[in-house]
Amino acid sequence: MEQRHVNLILIAILLIAAIWIDLPQNPGIKIGNFEKRFETVLGLDLRGGMQVILSVPPEIAVTQQNLQDAAIILENRSNALGVSEVVFQTAGERIIVGEFPGATNAEDVINKIRQVGQLEFVDFGDTPVPEGTIIETDFGLTTSTSTETPAPTVTPTTGETSTPETTPEGSPTPTSTPTTRYHTVLTGRDLKSVGVSRDTLGRYVVDIEFTDEGARIFKEWTTQNVGKYLGIVLDKRVISSPVIREPITEGRGQIEGNFTSETANALAVQLRYGALPIPLNIEQIRVVGPTLGQDSLQKSLLAGVIGFIIVMLFMGIYYRLPGVVANLALLTYAAVTFAIFKTIPVTLTLPGIAGFLLSTGSALDANILIFERLKEELRNGRNLRQALDLGWKRAWSSIRDSNISALITSAILFWFGSTFGASFVKGFALTLALGVMVSLFTAIVVTRALLETAVFDLFKDVDKKPGWFGL
Repeated sequence: MEQRHVNLILIAILLIAAIWIDLPQNPGIKIGNFEKRFETVLGLDLRGGMQVILSVPPEIAVTQQNLQDAAIILENRSNALGVSEVVFQTAGERIIVGEFPGATNAEDVINKIRQVGQLEFVDFGDTPVPEGTIIETDFGLTTSTSTETPAPTVTPTTGETSTPETTPEGSPTPTSTPTTRYHTVLTGRDLKSVGVSRDTLGRYVVDIEFTDEGARIFKEWTTQNVGKYLGIVLDKRVISSPVIREPITEGRGQIEGNFTSETANALAVQLRYGALPIPLNIEQIRVVGPTLGQDSLQKSLLAGVIGFIIVMLFMGIYYRLPGVVANLALLTYAAVTFAIFKTIPVTLTLPGIAGFLLSTGSALDANILIFERLKEELRNGRNLRQALDLGWKRAWSSIRDSNISALITSAILFWFGSTFGASFVKGFALTLALGVMVSLFTAIVVTRALLETAVFDLFKDVDKKPGWFGL
């Protein structure tokens, strides 16, 4: 079997998979706990959604780096919670703007993702603490990293928990009630990975793995405290108080609690992406309608289809057989690119669609360069096989340079598109870059495999018909 036949089989498999993904009612993939859905994600300008404005409280000192870090953490948390293609961008010195395409209640999502998410593993000694209890720990009060476990200390406090006591004069006076301050053994900074699974009873648990240093500390502490209670505390609230039945030496463990699938995944997201470096307040949540109406969107799509048909007619009429092959490669390009958009998924905005259409031009440019070189070689007296080989080789340098230039431009646009107010540039750059890479594949691999199959397998005497090549 020749190489072109192998390539043809691989192209057929790829095309079938792409068409299956592109189906409007695609059921997606579900294998065990893995589930992947293929949906077309539209941006705010095409389907509307919600915009959330967050601000740093005025009494909090903030740097631009802290603000940018918070935006990145919020974006990671949002998309990990299943909110597709949420974008958070900084605006000014104290503002973060979040965009939720298609969302109807962004406040619930924000309340989940803006939590501090500070995880602590606390020594409860011989007495467990009920779940949901708010406690006080010594984390942040000492820089010591020793694994020795001091007994819980008592710190007097006044004000919130005071008990009236009668003085000799008969007037009540507040007295301080002792508050237990527990020792923090490890924190979320010592975590290496976090995941969600089910235990042998089918209950949801959060799997955690410590870093090498965290595993060492955890091993020493659990070895010295068998039979004692270890509190798992998130934002000073007790999640669970498991008893240490044996030393944990492998640096892995599970957080157990009354979790549902949603609460377990929400906790894993908070721990995985760390604590926010700054507190944030919700200043405004507003509904954003699509800036393009349904009528405008349909007209834009109609214009794109008409332009696509005109280009295909030009290629077929001017280049004849190679033009027909290029049209098939162009259809393959469109199917594969759209499948990639649905798989990632890429949020399609109007600028993003423009980037996709522009990359279609790159696909045609590569084919035109190849076909013109092919015609030149045929005019110089080369036979068809020689002309095909030389046409691809001599056109490759121009194709390579133009596509690299397009990718560099896309990277620069994507970088500057991270600025608030320029997110449409980011979408344009992303779809353009993906389209250019797919167009390079279809021009070099798909077009060549189809053309060689046509001239060597289907129409073996085509070299005697120069009119088939537009000569």
